[in-house]
Amino acid sequence: MYQLNEKIRNLKPYDPISGEYAIRLDANESFFGLPEDLRTEFSHIASELVLNRYPDPLSTQVCQAFADYYQVPVENVTAGNGSDELISIICTSFLEKGDTFLTLEPDFSMYRFYGVIAEGVPVTMQKPESLCVDVDEVIRVCREKDVKLLIFSNPCNPTSLGLCREELRRLITSVEALVVLDEAYMDFWNQSLLPEFDQYDNLLILRTCSKAFGGAALRLGFAVGSLALTNALKAVKSPYNLNSFTQAAGAAILRRKEESQAAIKEILQSKEELLAGMKELAGRFSQQIKVFESNTNFVFVETPAYEQIFRYLLDAGIAVRKFTGYLRITAGTHEENQALLKAMEGFFVAENQEGK
Repeated sequence: MYQLNEKIRNLKPYDPISGEYAIRLDANESFFGLPEDLRTEFSHIASELVLNRYPDPLSTQVCQAFADYYQVPVENVTAGNGSDELISIICTSFLEKGDTFLTLEPDFSMYRFYGVIAEGVPVTMQKPESLCVDVDEVIRVCREKDVKLLIFSNPCNPTSLGLCREELRRLITSVEALVVLDEAYMDFWNQSLLPEFDQYDNLLILRTCSKAFGGAALRLGFAVGSLALTNALKAVKSPYNLNSFTQAAGAAILRRKEESQAAIKEILQSKEELLAGMKELAGRFSQQIKVFESNTNFVFVETPAYEQIFRYLLDAGIAVRKFTGYLRITAGTHEENQALLKAMEGFFVAENQEGK
């Protein structure tokens, strides 16, 4: 009888929140729908697709649009089927069996998953109570454990905190590992290393269209690095990894820089509204909730009642993301933010009344 190998035998498929909820604040998606004229352009793109031919293997059009948007050389850009695919490719290609890779927890769970699937040896560095990254400790562990690949998000998903450029520079230049810097949320902050990526031979920067650009369903991500790293990445990826519609639609989105910047500004205003509301609740119920500062489009809170609040919100038709001891809440529309804050207040008020 055929037996699955040990590394996949007990794996379970990814299990996002299922069901219909009026307010979805669990996946850090943009609350903006695509404008009507862009939808019309998408319809035209779909009608013109030549489906009996393979897509452009180098995704030239969308890579050029990305390069123009961020002012980086197009020859240093690789497109992927979401950042997830790029993370998987990096782990399976730049790690050899038995190589050590380092993750910083809490962080995006797929880093460790893909590294283990690639038969790398995981080293996990737990963040302190503040959830801030200790750069000196990261450097020490990289050297002591002979780490070949260091991967982390900046700003961090789920903590919403981040390292400034100065600290990132010090980290990258102090280790021999390949540093994979996931800037999925950097469109909401101002500490990107994209403008200086070419100063490092051990740095790959990841970006996505899933958060700030409202293109989560397109599955479109990018990697930027030196020519040596980029050429290696293009050589090991699947030849036709990005379908023709995503390439054309992604290029159309990225060409609309003014509209994208306006949307990002509104998302940040929404985040500030949500953050202020959560801080107000934390001031009133300080024993029950702690709110972290945010450099992203979401708010991260610590609460011993995370499980009860999560269930309470689902019952109210509001989905958020649950972690052990924490909740991650995406900024939504004004109405969605207010509904979330009202529900959270209702929970804490009821809990305090029961405790009396």
